[in-house]
Amino acid sequence: MKPDSFSTAIPTHCCVLIGVINKMQDDGLSKEYLEELAFLAETYGLSTIKSFTQKLEKPDKATFIGKGKLAEVKSFVQENAIDVVIFDDELSPSQQRNLEKELGKKILDRTTLILEIFEQRAQTAHAKTQVQLAQLQYMLPRLTGMWTHLERQRGGTGTRGGAGEKEIETDRRIVRDKIALLKERLRDIDKQMATQRKNRGELIRVALVGYTNVGKSTIMNLLSKSAVFAENKLFATLDTTVRKVTIDNVFFLLSDTVGFIRKLPTELVESFKSTLDEVREADILIHVVDIAHKNFEEHLNVVKQTLQDIGAGDKPCILVFNKTDAFTYTHKDEDDLTPTLRENLSLDEIKNTWMKSLNKPCLFISAQNKDNIDEFKKTLYDMVKEMHVKRYPYNSLLY
Repeated sequence: MKPDSFSTAIPTHCCVLIGVINKMQDDGLSKEYLEELAFLAETYGLSTIKSFTQKLEKPDKATFIGKGKLAEVKSFVQENAIDVVIFDDELSPSQQRNLEKELGKKILDRTTLILEIFEQRAQTAHAKTQVQLAQLQYMLPRLTGMWTHLERQRGGTGTRGGAGEKEIETDRRIVRDKIALLKERLRDIDKQMATQRKNRGELIRVALVGYTNVGKSTIMNLLSKSAVFAENKLFATLDTTVRKVTIDNVFFLLSDTVGFIRKLPTELVESFKSTLDEVREADILIHVVDIAHKNFEEHLNVVKQTLQDIGAGDKPCILVFNKTDAFTYTHKDEDDLTPTLRENLSLDEIKNTWMKSLNKPCLFISAQNKDNIDEFKKTLYDMVKEMHVKRYPYNSLLY
């Protein structure tokens, strides 16, 4: 295999998942992470057969999990003809090599899985370039685990390092040269997109942000009356879509951006700079949260932290809790003396308790059923109008 091809060939549609339980990630949290990892695997086209967990103070330096657990996993994958083993945490190059040697299976970690999903989902030349750069940056230190021929020596005259230069060095140079080329290409794309943003005129810019699969594209379609691709899978949208939207007599630009996720690979954040610039340069953010998801609070915090990390945490924001039509809760009897959990609160109770204090304004809608959309549009209308009047007072007579 050549270094400039990142294979996503899967010999089977079955996989097993492996997670750890430690001080930072207890049993419940580990289970939640593995459920999301199973959703990622499903998005990629794999069916999860079994999940393994192990309590560890810290990962084993050689194989991430301990010898006993590794033997258990090996026995299961051999007996059940499993060809893909996915770890919820990032593996070091040496851990990946050791695991591949011990298990004789395709080994993926969470980062690799996300990168390969992005490769599947990339449609435009821009997105494909971003994904390829992220893959190569992640691949560079892992070359020895990805090509078996790299252990041989390259000898003879005419080679850069003289007799005895390893092929791994040649492959690393090829990858570095490819990375430099892709970075240059993305710099040109960034300049073009920056020019496009400047040429959009004086319209207020609004960006939809949120965890992946929360309904941003559905809201985009609802507000712009367009047909942006929307699907119940992670990362359905990679390319930023920008539409001109009109609410009554107010015009603004609305962009739908790539969804965030916990443990988002650093390589993706760096490669998708031009896409994230849509968020950084927006005037207003619409932070969409799937309130029907049992982990919506963590998803909300992941997005908030990501926005802080990219320098967009202090922008005016409308917090929109979507999918109220799918919200469920477990009712507690009056004589039940166990502590009341978030899972025991009805939607009305959540609305009237701590949730509204998270952000002003804070709305609850169902984009699918078009519930409370009028209030959402009115709130957005007021924010855009107020901002436009302040920024362009000479145009205030238009309203």
